[in-house]
Amino acid sequence: MNRTIISLIVFSLILSLNSSANYFQSDNLTQEVSQAVRTGNSRELANFFSQNIDLTLPDSEGTFSKAQAEVIIRNFFSRNTPTSFLVSHQGTSRDGSSYAIGIMQTRQGQAYRVYFLLKKVSENTQLHQLQFEPN
Repeated sequence: MNRTIISLIVFSLILSLNSSANYFQSDNLTQEVSQAVRTGNSRELANFFSQNIDLTLPDSEGTFSKAQAEVIIRNFFSRNTPTSFLVSHQGTSRDGSSYAIGIMQTRQGQAYRVYFLLKKVSENTQLHQLQFEPN
């Protein structure tokens, strides 16, 4: 009886630690994606893209390959050079994916509401959805 209880406690602790590790990994990835947006670094941002990503921009919307999305984002950043990006809200969905919402300010004086969604695929967490909407 005691072994069963100890086994259950150890199993519960392992699950708890695993959940915490996933949360911190997701939070760290949110910070890395945020930094890439803040600096307008399309190449760094593309490192987090899934093979196909849902992308919404003022002049373009659709599902694009990783390579296509990087070019689209690079062109967007060249016309809308970020000066800051602050995450105002982030969280985790029931399916384990995480999201963040923030405001990106540009050198041109425009503000964009930015939303991104991170999902775990196999062992990797990837950026599946990215939106830039005029604020």
